[in-house]
Amino acid sequence: MNIAFFLVPKDQVIYLSPHSTMRQALERMEYHRYSAVPLIDEHGKYVGTITEGDLLWKLKRSPEIGFEGAHKVQLKDVPQHMAIKPVRIDQQMQDLITLATNQNYVPVIDDNGVFIGIIRRREIIDYCFKLWQSEQKVSEV
Repeated sequence: MNIAFFLVPKDQVIYLSPHSTMRQALERMEYHRYSAVPLIDEHGKYVGTITEGDLLWKLKRSPEIGFEGAHKVQLKDVPQHMAIKPVRIDQQMQDLITLATNQNYVPVIDDNGVFIGIIRRREIIDYCFKLWQSEQKVSEV
């Protein structure tokens, strides 16, 4: 099954620029209760994902920043500890299962590398569950 059916489009996704600050990321993540947010550059291209862990590690390793100084640090200067790879819109749902085991969502890009949305892990799990259910019904017959 094509993944476009499961896509949450970009206009419904919370994302940040690499030029956003740590403070902006923390506030947005807290407000929306997200643990990770995609980073989209000025050309609309997906450049990575910032996680709560990335922000915490930066604060831990740079105690001089503190929460008070978080507005001075841009996200492009925060190391990303997880390489969350995007997939192209023409991939199949089966291709996402492995990716979804380690991340809350899978970023989706078009042929030009432009971010077009995400597929959430819950949709992938739901798809797998329904597939499993249908196989169970067939084997009962």
